[in-house]
Amino acid sequence: MLEYGGRRGEIRWSDQTLLPLRPIKQFSGTVSCWYCDFKFSALNEPLFRFGRRHSRSLRAWFSIGVVFSLAALLGVTLIILCELVRTTLVFAGNTSTGNSLFGLGSVIGGLHISLPNMVYLCLSSVICVFVHELGHALAAASEGVHVEYVAIFLAVLFPGALVAFNHSSLQALPVVASLRIYCAGIWHNAAFCVGCALALVLLPFIFSPFYIHGESLMVLDVPSMSPLYGYLSRHDVIFSLDGIRIHTTEEWKQTITMLTEQTYSLNSDQPSVNLNVENGYCIHQSLTKEIAQVQFKGNQTYCPNELIAFASMTCLDVEKYTNNANRNNHQRRENIHCLDAKDVIKLKKCAYPNFKEQALTNGSSCLCSEVESCLAPMQLPGLGWVEITYSSLECHSRRRSLFSPEKHSSSEQISCLQTFVYVGDLITMANSIHLTSYQPRWTIYFMAYLPNLLEKLFTYAFHVSMVLALLNSLPVFFLDGEYILEATLHCFGSLNSRMKQSVRRCCLLVGTSFSACFILQTIFVSVS
Repeated sequence: MLEYGGRRGEIRWSDQTLLPLRPIKQFSGTVSCWYCDFKFSALNEPLFRFGRRHSRSLRAWFSIGVVFSLAALLGVTLIILCELVRTTLVFAGNTSTGNSLFGLGSVIGGLHISLPNMVYLCLSSVICVFVHELGHALAAASEGVHVEYVAIFLAVLFPGALVAFNHSSLQALPVVASLRIYCAGIWHNAAFCVGCALALVLLPFIFSPFYIHGESLMVLDVPSMSPLYGYLSRHDVIFSLDGIRIHTTEEWKQTITMLTEQTYSLNSDQPSVNLNVENGYCIHQSLTKEIAQVQFKGNQTYCPNELIAFASMTCLDVEKYTNNANRNNHQRRENIHCLDAKDVIKLKKCAYPNFKEQALTNGSSCLCSEVESCLAPMQLPGLGWVEITYSSLECHSRRRSLFSPEKHSSSEQISCLQTFVYVGDLITMANSIHLTSYQPRWTIYFMAYLPNLLEKLFTYAFHVSMVLALLNSLPVFFLDGEYILEATLHCFGSLNSRMKQSVRRCCLLVGTSFSACFILQTIFVSVS
């Protein structure tokens, strides 16, 4: 669980406070059945001296934060209202489900929270909460307000942090000065998001003396539950997928998505077994006579010893291919053979890589000779066929100079590369291994993990800091939005004290209710 923004009970316009303001020791704590905290004041004087020394520049910095936070308060509230209206219309059946304007669902879904990644999440949360509370403390110090203490707490199951201020000094401040303190946490989280994004962009340049980025993917780990376990090892370098050159983890995801879409489009018209001319291989007819025929169990094909069923197909022109003639799954049984995929992928393919354009030019897309047959794997619905080309890191480092496009056909490079075929769910396969776009310039294996660690940490810190800034911008009880709203209402002199309190309570009740509904809806959609 995360606590997005600290409670500051002392930052109120009323005379009562939620937290004690009596002097405390440098370290103290409170423990009860539902609440425990750890308070410390060792940083009070250093923070106050720093804030007073740089008060002019800090006030200018936090004044920008006031403008940003007020815009965020209004913008995020309007977005949540639009989202709730959209959700209501979706459940009413008046519109189709679309992408969330708020984007929180994609943020939650895109992080892939697993047990190892919980370490990154917890560490980034600690850093982001520290940045948030540091903003409040520095803003207060620049205004001459003393920090009473800093506390880390656990309320029920919700962890968090807070900064307690001197209440009398805070009440004596003008409204604008108070707003600078209230908005400082949101502004610091937003600035921290920019810093994390900038660090992610500059990371390849920072590590360039020690790492190569964007040349090929390197395998960091292959868990024993992965379908690629036993085929790939740690520190192997993935060169291509189905002949498509892969340079970064983003290209890996995009290529897997494209191949998955091709697999489903191939199976959309034929509900059982299908053939794909792009995966066909030229096999000499004399060899097909020596290969054992496929076994049948009812209407299902069966190949023993991890062999794969291949079916003969004719070389077709583009017109027939467009009409799905090559996807006919009614194959004669004598034309289906069981083959070892490791041996087949070493042979020449039946079609050009751009076989459609080649067929338009030459009238044929087939590369097989008259004494060869074109055999293609029989793909079951939902199962993809992908050739993965890789090499070991040592071999890849020795032959790196041969990986340039002009030397792509070098026999030394070809001997360095190995290829195997994966048949199954491509998304599951892609998510089962850990990859990085960085390769160490020297084969020092412990160095391989550092860029990935920092990349993950910056990514998680960016998302957590963004969520902290957005949630604290909401007009919700106990978050920064409550105090920003309260201070903003004091700028309206036409309203008396009673009306201000009524408007404040109404806005907070509506904001808290709407925000809770929206967050629950977002989490439900993300996990379902």
